[in-house]
Amino acid sequence: MTVKKRLRRDDITVVDLRVAKQAVVGTAVGNAMEWFDFGIYSYLASTIGKVFFPEFNGPEQLIYSLATFAISFLVRPIGGVFFGTLGDRIGRKKVLTFTLLLMALATLGIGLIPGYATIGVAAPILLLLARLIQGFSTGGEYAGAMTFIAESTPDKQRGRMASGLEVGTLVGYIFGSGIVTLLTFSLGKTAMLHWGWRIPFLIAAPLGLIGLYLRTRLEETPAFKKMEKSREERKHVEWKEILVYHRRPLLVGLILVFFYNVVDYTVLSYMPSHLTAVLGYGATKGLLMILIVMFIMIPLVIAMGYIGDRISGKRLVQLGLSGLIVLSIPSFWLIDSGGNIAVFWGLLILAVFLASFQGTMPALLPSLFFTHVRYGGLAITYNMSTSLFGGTAPLVVAWLIDLTANRMVPAYYLIFSCVIGLIVLTIYVKDTSGKPLRGSPPAVASEDEIVEALKENEGSLWWREERKAIEERIKEAVNVKRSTP
Repeated sequence: MTVKKRLRRDDITVVDLRVAKQAVVGTAVGNAMEWFDFGIYSYLASTIGKVFFPEFNGPEQLIYSLATFAISFLVRPIGGVFFGTLGDRIGRKKVLTFTLLLMALATLGIGLIPGYATIGVAAPILLLLARLIQGFSTGGEYAGAMTFIAESTPDKQRGRMASGLEVGTLVGYIFGSGIVTLLTFSLGKTAMLHWGWRIPFLIAAPLGLIGLYLRTRLEETPAFKKMEKSREERKHVEWKEILVYHRRPLLVGLILVFFYNVVDYTVLSYMPSHLTAVLGYGATKGLLMILIVMFIMIPLVIAMGYIGDRISGKRLVQLGLSGLIVLSIPSFWLIDSGGNIAVFWGLLILAVFLASFQGTMPALLPSLFFTHVRYGGLAITYNMSTSLFGGTAPLVVAWLIDLTANRMVPAYYLIFSCVIGLIVLTIYVKDTSGKPLRGSPPAVASEDEIVEALKENEGSLWWREERKAIEERIKEAVNVKRSTP
């Protein structure tokens, strides 16, 4: 029989806000690095095709270049399993430092690989290897960053601080695509083809050193340190056990990441191609509009994180999903109209609802899992869903438009994903805004808040007892397995 223990002052974690802000900056830099690479490769895809696949004609060069880019999504789940379970075993900080270093080296490596004209078929092979390394390291990056921020911030400020992670996404993508646009304009096509395309990849070296410096100065998360002190036995949960005993949060997370990625990749990655290839916009004009919208999204994401802490992140996501269900079709009517102002407002409407997700999901997703499996569980569910639905979203939308000849397909796809997301979120996700993470004691910003935290969480020790019940089930299963001849 389990004896309930009262919550004590010693159970409350008092978070140093200065350290918490360092955690936000240190993790956001890694996310910026990931999307910086995403931006520069996307906008240099045709040039990379000419450098590494010159034996093919124009369209085939682009296909091979994009296929090399897309293949990194296949290894993300593998990286997620490896780094996620490792992060639950040895700590979040060590793993995140290594994933950032690996990402930076792989991106730098692409800029140093000689072209096909110099080393022949070895060039595309090395390019593929670099992309696989990037995908493998990215599998542990974003889930680890969400985990680190969620565990390093006070409960009542988790959404606002975690939104900084998606600010890193926008800054990295803007910087990457912006620098490619600037270099193409200033150097010209010939210089870009011969050597200019390498410059954005070489920039990964100083960015990686800055990120590495910031991450080595981070402290391990309070939640992980407290868990390590209270761990009764040293056995760590393996990924197979996560799949068996944490199926529900894994499945719920899979659906949440599904709609999140469909909206994210459709708005930020697919729309430039939609404006150019489907609507006949000039490439520069379409890119410029997306860049302006992303600039506007930065303060919006921070504001959404703040609002989520005040009214609840779950409620804000529900409002965002409902808004997209209602306004996706009108938004694409505006975009399809062809007028610059109408197109801009159509994009901005979509961006506002995307910002409501970016400002809240980095805090909501880690709350699905207990501390001892948070990194691993989140890495598995996030990367599986991203590989299946995120990276494929632009391809699926483009294929459906070609199949149906209907320009409104992106709106229908957004509505479909948001309906599913709204159902799952409403039924299966608990509102955890301002509350302790599962498996972690309450975290506050100052000692003045301890008394309030004790009152709010008195008699509510599910974060301790539910985890203990699951660990007992795992122990029983292991004992049965050992006793079976």
